[in-house]
Amino acid sequence: MIADFETPMKSNYQKTKTREPLGEAGLFDYATAALGRRMRTERELRRLMALRAVPGEAGAQAMDAVVLRLKELRYLSDVRFAATYTRVRKEDHKLGRRRVEQDLAAKGVPRGIVAKQVGEAYADVDELKLAREYVERKRMAKPEGQKEQARAMGRLLRAGFSSATVWKLLREWGVEAEEFETEQ
Repeated sequence: MIADFETPMKSNYQKTKTREPLGEAGLFDYATAALGRRMRTERELRRLMALRAVPGEAGAQAMDAVVLRLKELRYLSDVRFAATYTRVRKEDHKLGRRRVEQDLAAKGVPRGIVAKQVGEAYADVDELKLAREYVERKRMAKPEGQKEQARAMGRLLRAGFSSATVWKLLREWGVEAEEFETEQ
């Protein structure tokens, strides 16, 4: 008789299922499903397809063909992605211009497209008003003390607002610039 401690234990780890590399037709189906879940940039989609494509030159050619076909069908467009992303981040998230530019660059949108789309979206925006809306949306309280003031300043800068706008907002709260100066 085998004691309980001697019985072989089942492994809690499952073997990863090895997937067959996909050709052009399979990559097209995979890419349309990925785009159906959410909008993506060309670079993001290529990164996803590279994980599933046939290795080597054949996989690269299949990915190029799929991207070209998706662009022809208007399923994939970095310009449309940048415009939509910028609008949502500005209107819903109340983020500043620099943050949106950085996010789009990180997602692989070309600089020219980023500059054009963000420039158009933020052309007539009052940045101070947008910063106030961000503060209201995030329910930021008036900072008390130097540490909280520095924290609020950093948070507003990370949200993409210019330092001039951040200073104006902090002055509205009654924070003076001398409070931030370090002693030497």
